[in-house]
Amino acid sequence: MNYIDLFAGAGGLSEGFIKNNFNPVAHVEMDAEACNTLRTRIAYHYLKSINKLTIYNDYLLDKITREELYNSIPTYKLNTVIQEKIDDSTIKDIFTQIDTLIGSKKIHLIIGGPPCQAYSLVGRNRVGKAIKNDHRNFLFKYYAEFLKRYKPDYFVFENVTGLLTAQDYFQQMKTLFESKSVGYNIDFKILDASEFGVLQSRKRVIILGKRGYKMFEFPKFQTTENKWNIKDDLFSDLPKIKPGGGKNIMEYSSKVTDYLEQFELRNGLPFVTQHIARPHNVRDLKIYRIAIKKWLRTKKRLLYTEIPEELKTHNNQESFLDRFKVVNPFGCSHTIVAHIEKDGHYYIYPDLKQIRSISIREAARIQSFSDDYYFEGGRGAAFKQIGNAVPPLMALALAKVVKGIF
Repeated sequence: MNYIDLFAGAGGLSEGFIKNNFNPVAHVEMDAEACNTLRTRIAYHYLKSINKLTIYNDYLLDKITREELYNSIPTYKLNTVIQEKIDDSTIKDIFTQIDTLIGSKKIHLIIGGPPCQAYSLVGRNRVGKAIKNDHRNFLFKYYAEFLKRYKPDYFVFENVTGLLTAQDYFQQMKTLFESKSVGYNIDFKILDASEFGVLQSRKRVIILGKRGYKMFEFPKFQTTENKWNIKDDLFSDLPKIKPGGGKNIMEYSSKVTDYLEQFELRNGLPFVTQHIARPHNVRDLKIYRIAIKKWLRTKKRLLYTEIPEELKTHNNQESFLDRFKVVNPFGCSHTIVAHIEKDGHYYIYPDLKQIRSISIREAARIQSFSDDYYFEGGRGAAFKQIGNAVPPLMALALAKVVKGIF
C-alpha cells in the first residue's frame, strides 16, 4: 500500500509503516539535515532488500562518502524525499513533484503531523500570546489539501496531546476533515509510547481518518507490559564516555540485552554509531552531580531553588524550576523533546561515574531508533531530529493496526 509522509522529520513514523510493508511514495520535509537522514535511511532499506548492506556499513565506517552511498541507490528512490516547506507558495510545486512520483499508482494512506510547538503546553508557555499568530497553528489546513487531492482511504495525523486543549484548533481540524470538501470521518486516541515497548513516557494524540461519512471507531491496540528499565536493558551495553567524549564508531562494551534483541534496536551491526556526548562547563557538571545524587537517593528532581547560590545563573526562581532532569535509570525516561538540541540539562545521564548529559545514541535508543539508524548533520541536528520524532516502535504498532483495517 502506497503512502505519503507529510512533515516527515527524520522518518520515525515512516519507519513503522515501512516495516509493515507500506510503500513510501513521497516524504515532504523542510529541514535539509532531516531530508538527508531520510535519504540515508532509504539507502539502508534498499540495500537491505538486495542483500548489499555492506555498502551501507562502509558508509557508517567512513569508507565511502555519502555521495557514493547515494550513487548506489536508484534515483527514483532518493527523489521520494521532497525538501520543501509546505505553504501557499510551495504546495502546487509539491503536488507536481508527487504527481510525477506517483504516476498511475493509487495513494492508500497519508501520514504525518505538523510541528507541535504551536500546540504544546511548553511552547505556549515560552512564547506566550504570540503563539496565537504562529503560522504552525494552521498547518493542518495544508494537510487537508493533500487529502482532497490524493483521496487516500485513510490518514494518520500525529501530534502532542496539547492539541486537544490549544484554543479550538482540534475542533477546527475535525470540522475541516469531516467537511464535504475533504470527506473524512475521524476518531482519535491518546497513546503512550511506553505501552509499545518504548522506554519513554511519551503521550501523543493520534487522529485516524477514514474516507467517507460512515462512522467508525478507532481500532484497539495490543499493548505491551513495559517491564524493562533504562540502566539494565537500554544503556548497559554502551561504552562509558566522558562529557564531550565518545566517537562516531565504537565497539559495544557487553553482550546484547534481551530487550535490545527482542525489539531489534541492536540488530546486527558489530559496532555502535553516534555514541557522542556534548561537552559541559564545570558549573553545569557540579549541578549535574547534585541532581544525580538526589535522584538516586530520593527519586526526586532537583529544583532550581535548591542549587547553591554560586552555581545559579537565572534570576527566575518561580517558574521552570525543574531545569535539570536526570533520566530515570529504574524505569522509563521522561519525554524526549527537540529542546535537547539546545542543552542537555533535561537529560542528565543517571550515573555518578559518568556525569554528563545523554549521548546521541542514548537519546535515539530512548526514542526506540535502532542502532543502524544514522542521523545526518552533526550533533545538534541529530538531537533535534530525535527529539521531534515519533518513536519507531510506537509507529510500528500504529502501522500494524492501520494495516489490519484496510
